[in-house]
Amino acid sequence: MKQLESVTEYKELVKDSNVIMVFSADWCVDCRFIEPELPEVEEAFPEYTFIKIDRDQFIEICQENDILGIPSFLAYRNGKEVGRFVSKDRKTKEEIMEFIKGLPA
Repeated sequence: MKQLESVTEYKELVKDSNVIMVFSADWCVDCRFIEPELPEVEEAFPEYTFIKIDRDQFIEICQENDILGIPSFLAYRNGKEVGRFVSKDRKTKEEIMEFIKGLPA
């Protein structure tokens, strides 16, 4: 999974891509829990580009998007947010897959 490198890159990806932003942090136990499952999730949905966003490095993006808990997921298509799976709760691979399957086509 590609790591976000700049706010400019974020804005370009959101504007032009089918993208799922994965908000995480190195210290987050629940993020480490799901991390080994994410390559399988990514492989199951090749129509999306998955981008990992370090919550501590990009706190302003988190604030703008009301990311109050991690791991959290935001989906964008053609410049519009089409779905969000945001909470402070631990997420399972199955929950993440269902979230993505439920996004509008």
